[in-house]
Amino acid sequence: MDGLEIQRAFIELVRLGIGTETVSSLRFQVPSTIDWNALEELAARQGLSAVVVDGVGKLPEDMRPPKPVLLQWIGETLHGFEYRYEQYRKAIAGLAAFYNKHGFRMMLLKGYACSLDWPRPDHRPCGDIDIWLFGKQAAADAALSSKFKDQRSKFKVDRSHHHHTVFDWGGFTVENHYDFISTLHHRSHIAYERILKELGKDDSHFVVLNGDTSTGSAAKVYLPSPDLHALFLLKHAMLHFVGTELTFRQVLDWAFFVKRHGKEVDWEMVVGVLEEHGMMPMFNILNAICVEDLGFDPSLFPMIKFDPVVKDRVLKEIFACVYQDDRLEGFLTRQVNRYRRWRDNGWKHDLCYKESRWSAFMMGIWGHILKPASI
Repeated sequence: MDGLEIQRAFIELVRLGIGTETVSSLRFQVPSTIDWNALEELAARQGLSAVVVDGVGKLPEDMRPPKPVLLQWIGETLHGFEYRYEQYRKAIAGLAAFYNKHGFRMMLLKGYACSLDWPRPDHRPCGDIDIWLFGKQAAADAALSSKFKDQRSKFKVDRSHHHHTVFDWGGFTVENHYDFISTLHHRSHIAYERILKELGKDDSHFVVLNGDTSTGSAAKVYLPSPDLHALFLLKHAMLHFVGTELTFRQVLDWAFFVKRHGKEVDWEMVVGVLEEHGMMPMFNILNAICVEDLGFDPSLFPMIKFDPVVKDRVLKEIFACVYQDDRLEGFLTRQVNRYRRWRDNGWKHDLCYKESRWSAFMMGIWGHILKPASI
């Protein structure tokens, strides 16, 4: 079975898993000769192992993988996704409870906030905990450092990053944002950040999470407003696409967000910002992938205008998932790899930015000078 058939089977199983397809309407029958190990590897790279298992569960018995393979896959999903998600939720609740106690409001970005829009929140992979403290990041870091002042060998706030500090909490990495996006790599990010910070003042959206069930403690966790999350998710996805890689998990974050909150979004404002910053080409392609490939209702999305050739190129790039973490390489090799990636990703930049690549290149150099640890 060639790579294209694996990709087609993957898409069909994703559609089954998220409920935009039924077995009776499958566009591509999953063949009995499929290489399930290759498909599982693709699903893992895309962050959708649990979703694909959900899809496999809807297949007729004669189309499923051999029982030992399926049982192993289900076991890995239960532990790797569902168990970890519960630990993730508890860590978030505990951190929010600490901040609540000390007078800080904690807003979640991406991650858990996105998972709440998924049909199965615990089948979305969880990674870092990204938070926004309504401009009180420095004071909140100081409060945490004070709490752990006698455990400095175990707890440390890393301040070497461009737009957030980093620390560990409950087995997860926390990114405490003082900027929603880095303003040191693109000149246009300065204006975009201003918009995000203005929208970030809204604290009317929140959930209450139970923390320590033995004490009955609960924590108030703030969520981005629909307008803020729309602009943030799109920018974050495009940053990944231009700089590293974009996965189907990120595309699904966008699709489920629109399905859940689309009617609450001020699309006139959002589209105006996207047009001003040259983001419309990629915005339309993301919407097209959600509809044409992932099976979402086209009426959910405000605009879907695209070049099919470019959309296919974006899809190939998502499937390729070619970015390799070069942090472990030597300094010179790392810089050569970064230059090559910047050069080869020029077409991606043009889908997501109005400003020139050379302007971004020079801004990036300045950003690394300001934060040498990022080089």
